[in-house]
Amino acid sequence: MKWYPRVLWVGIGCQGGTSREVIESAITQVCRNYDLAEGAIAGIATIDTKGNEVGLIELCQGRNWPLKTFSAEILNLIQVPNPSTIVSESIGVSSVAEAAAICATINLELSTAEEYRYKQICNHHLHLSAFLCGSKNPLIVPKQIFRSDCKQGSRGGAVTVAIASAETE
Repeated sequence: MKWYPRVLWVGIGCQGGTSREVIESAITQVCRNYDLAEGAIAGIATIDTKGNEVGLIELCQGRNWPLKTFSAEILNLIQVPNPSTIVSESIGVSSVAEAAAICATINLELSTAEEYRYKQICNHHLHLSAFLCGSKNPLIVPKQIFRSDCKQGSRGGAVTVAIASAETE
């Protein structure tokens, strides 16, 4: 088995009740399409309201991946290439998958927007302004949307996947 440095953070947005199988299949397909090794995945990132989704929890436990969650307030501060008006209207966030993946790569574990702004100003080593302005965009796979129909007793659902790299150059 080949070893890969775990530098990829997978941002996930999903409908409530989306199964582990659907999420896992979407991640596998994205990795295959973009020639990325699943062994390089460091973990999963999403909005805090999805932190109790059974499909996400089962996947993270099964793959031994950490699950990082971020508040809507923090996710809304991240500039993304593909904001969604539909998601914004339904949950008040213009991006979940892309914004969460980016947040995870810069170890953005803050509880409030005020803390985020404070860190942005005070901790130049994080180079957050560079991430926000796009001069060093860690996003390597823009959001990809997958839908699955229920099949013979299994749960279906929809999932959005985006991948960012924490690897520094």
